[in-house]
Amino acid sequence: MSIRVHFLPDDVTVDAKAGEPLLQVAERAGVFIPTGCLMGSCHACEVEVEGKDTICACITAVPAGSEQLTINLYVDPAW
Repeated sequence: MSIRVHFLPDDVTVDAKAGEPLLQVAERAGVFIPTGCLMGSCHACEVEVEGKDTICACITAVPAGSEQLTINLYVDPAW
């Protein structure tokens, strides 16, 4: 099953499979998500899912059970 992943504010949409690592989906879409430790500890890769939940993209996969996922990228000037 294909899930459409929409990255904001870049307004880029790409198809992904459930379970696919979010960082790989972003890279394939040409969207840059900054990373640090790649283990979820440093929170450099935090993104907002659908305007509510904040997740670490480095340890998160595309969830099953939805047709579209909206990821809001925001820049932390400290990184």
